[in-house]
Amino acid sequence: MDKYESILQELIKNSGLEGAVLVSADGLPISSVLKPGIEEDRVAAMSAAILSLGEKVAEELQKGNLEQITIKGHDGYVILTGIGQDAVLTVLASNTAKLGLLLMEIRKAQDQLKEAIG
Repeated sequence: MDKYESILQELIKNSGLEGAVLVSADGLPISSVLKPGIEEDRVAAMSAAILSLGEKVAEELQKGNLEQITIKGHDGYVILTGIGQDAVLTVLASNTAKLGLLLMEIRKAQDQLKEAIG
């Protein structure tokens, strides 16, 4: 288990997430903890595309640097959080997730991942 995977596992344990992927800015998976049947390469590519578009929207509409994107679907959430300029953390949560707790745990993991990427 690499240093990133242990941070992702801790995040999942503390927040009850369904999965988490650390993705490079160019859309390649760095580390992931996902349920069987979810392809990390697809999640990574989609995450990079969404992040890129989100950054353009935030800039164009003068909202400052993009911090986070939340996608709410009928069956749950996908939350993308920037990890410095080099990576994005994508997490998958059920629709019963407690968002306050989840966002707090994501911030904690974000700090740990920033330090680990260094």
